[in-house]
Formats: sequence, structure tokens, C-alpha cells
Amino acid sequence: MIGAVIGDVVGSVYEFNNHRDKHFELFQAGSDFTDDSVLTFATAKVLLDGGNYSEIYQKFARAYPNRGYGSRFSSWIARDNPKPYESFGNGSAMRVSPIGFAFADSESTLAEAKRSAESTHNHPEGIKGAQAVALAIWLARQGESKAGIRQAVVEQFGYDLSRDCNSIRKINLFDETCQGSVPEAITCFLESTDFEDCIRLSVSIGGDSDTIACIAGGIAQAHYGEIPRWIEMETRARLPKELLEILERFEEEKMNF
Repeated sequence: MIGAVIGDVVGSVYEFNNHRDKHFELFQAGSDFTDDSVLTFATAKVLLDGGNYSEIYQKFARAYPNRGYGSRFSSWIARDNPKPYESFGNGSAMRVSPIGFAFADSESTLAEAKRSAESTHNHPEGIKGAQAVALAIWLARQGESKAGIRQAVVEQFGYDLSRDCNSIRKINLFDETCQGSVPEAITCFLESTDFEDCIRLSVSIGGDSDTIACIAGGIAQAHYGEIPRWIEMETRARLPKELLEILERFEEEKMNF
């Protein structure tokens, strides 16, 4: 799942200051992990140790405040008995990457993605976004071609993946919904030539840069396998010890088949 975290960190400084080409410094002084990474680690924590997604998401969000949580999620964090709130925001998709890496079959992957989404994002579009990303990662892990991943996502979820990144870049606006972020992120992965290129493409199309890069980065990691070591180390250097410990446990215990 480090690929998703890298995308989040790289995209963090461009979320509200879009940079619409691929030529930029990947890491700046202000590059940092956001809510995307916090909740990705929370998902991994549930997969490692069990528990209720609502409880763990709330616990992690309270432990790492002021990381860019949306307004409705911020209200949810503060509740004593949080309930799902029919959201179709891209939060369900940005935090799902560990699930794509954790299961041996697609059925379990889709079921767990649904369970993770429903804790907050129980709108059909919120669930669909999480499932599409998790399935794309799972298929990439199996060695499925990009054409096969594209076909599966289109057939199972109905997303329009016909536009290329250049077309998206010309018109893309800030959109925090699954339907306005997930197809764009998957397209960036499909058009990319390697992991770094995927992250650069994801930032270059504008919009919700950190989340698009987070989603695409998870899929790219599963497909390409190799991540430039310097990029991974720059990202790890920005993470606190307790999150690094979750990452290392997850890589050892859940990414071994």
C-alpha cells in the first residue's frame, strides 16, 4: 500500500494548487501525508488486527487531526455513535488500497471493500468507487493486463474510461466524489509507463490531486511492482513511527502470496 501513500504525499501540495503538466518536483518542503494516508493505514490496521471499520477510522482520525478531512467526515469523527451518512465522496476509494493487496480471491476483495466503504460511504456510488479500486489492485496483482483491468472495471462498474489524460487535463475540476475521481485515477494508471510516471500523470490532470494520485498509486504499485527506492524513502521519512510500523507489518503479513 506504500504506492497509495506516496501518491498522497506527492499530491498533497497540489490539491488546491493544481500543476497541469508532468514536470514538477515530486517532493517539496510542505509535502506531507494527509487524511488519505491516515485512513489507508486505518484500513490496514483492521485487516491486521480485526475490528470495526467505523471505530478504527474514528480512532485514527482523532489521533491525526487537521489532515484535510472533509466537512461531513469531520462531523462524523466527533460523534459518540457514528453512523454512515450516504456519502459518495472519494474517501471510500482513497483508503481502500490495502484491501486490494490482502485477499487471495476477487470475491473476498469486493466484499471487504464494500464493508470498509459502508462504515461511512454507504451510497451506491461510494461503495462502487471502493470496490472498483480494490478490484483493479487485485487484478494487477494477478498479472492481469491493463486492457483486462480496463475491461473489468468498465463491465462491472460502468465507469467511462474512454478519455485520455490530455482530454481530462483540459477540463478537470476539483471533484471530491468517487464518480469524479476514480475513473480519472484509473485512467492515469492505464496510460502510465511506470510507477513514477503514474504519479506525475495523476497530479498533472488537476482536480483532487492527492486523492487521485493516492488511488492511482495503489494500482500502479500492484501492477509495476518496482517503486524507485528514493521515492519510497522520501515518503517514509515523512511518516511517524506508528504508521511505519503498520506498513511494515502489513507488508510482512498480508502481502506474502
